[in-house]
Amino acid sequence: MIYQMYNSFIWFLVLSLFFSGSLVNGGTFNPEKPNHFYHTEPYPGLNHGQNHQRNVTVPYGANPNWGFYAHQQINRLAVFTLPVEMLPFFKKHIDFLTDNAVNPDKRRYAVVGEAPRHFIDLDAYPDTLSATLPRYYKDATDKYGADTLALHGLVPWQIQLTKYQLTEAFKQRDVRRILRVAADLGHYIADANVPLHTTRNYNGQFTGQQGIHGFWESRLPELFSTGFDFLTGQAEYIESPQKAAWRAVFNANAALDSVLTFEQRLTSEMGETRKFGFEERNGITTKVYSADFSRQYHDQLRGQVERQMRASVRMVGDFWYTAWVDAGQPDLKVLARYQPTEEEKQEEAVEKKSWLKRLFSAREEG
Repeated sequence: MIYQMYNSFIWFLVLSLFFSGSLVNGGTFNPEKPNHFYHTEPYPGLNHGQNHQRNVTVPYGANPNWGFYAHQQINRLAVFTLPVEMLPFFKKHIDFLTDNAVNPDKRRYAVVGEAPRHFIDLDAYPDTLSATLPRYYKDATDKYGADTLALHGLVPWQIQLTKYQLTEAFKQRDVRRILRVAADLGHYIADANVPLHTTRNYNGQFTGQQGIHGFWESRLPELFSTGFDFLTGQAEYIESPQKAAWRAVFNANAALDSVLTFEQRLTSEMGETRKFGFEERNGITTKVYSADFSRQYHDQLRGQVERQMRASVRMVGDFWYTAWVDAGQPDLKVLARYQPTEEEKQEEAVEKKSWLKRLFSAREEG
């Protein structure tokens, strides 16, 4: 009992310090990184194999998928759900986990097979019963083939795979790999909790709502997340990571109807002229969803974005903790002494630079 009380006190203390510092004083933005604003620009997109040019409202300087801001906050906040045995190690490397939360998005166009790991089109299948849509990847490939699965997205299977990779990294005491895989796992989990990552109509392109993807997962969090309650409690062990991954996807998909319907109805009520506005950021005039439209839409969703971000934070912490337990609970105090060598830093810089080359097409969701 005393140990549990101490555990809870430490968790509450560090989280309180985090909120009074990081969030109140400007979050985790790095001034050397792109700003996360919105503008209208043409870009190449992919709609099931075909490349299209279209103009939509997208985050300026950032890829979609919760936007850089939300992904970074989710990974950062997840650190404070961890038990005292894990917290010092993850707290020491919190900036790495935060900054590298967006690596999978940066790899989307440069690494073969990366793009499908971020979504799953549940409506591409006749139904979502386990007999029709197998929960294990091998069973699913036996039924549909790897190409079909990749076409419609892999995120629940990718979460299972990445969790296994993190467990193995813990077993091997490979600090560098632990951090890299943990950051990636947080990203895929967060994507699984986004309703628009569970449908072929991922950007409202079939319902005349182009741009809704970036609106929901980037504009709304950046406007309102400072008022969200992220006290999710301490991480808990997950008996079945496979079931947890699929449950997240199905819960997100259950919210999809509200995401589309409320935006469509509000657009009809307010009209296009009140829906959008222009803001000047860093000397650039950008087209954005207006503050009034955003507020009314956010109110109609009744905390939906907050719920999904909270679910992401808690789930990331749960998966990190589960991977550590499954690895035999290695002593992270020893691993906390790790400092990357200059050679490792250089290797990482070269790798990230290679991601800037857009070698492949991938469907855009802004």
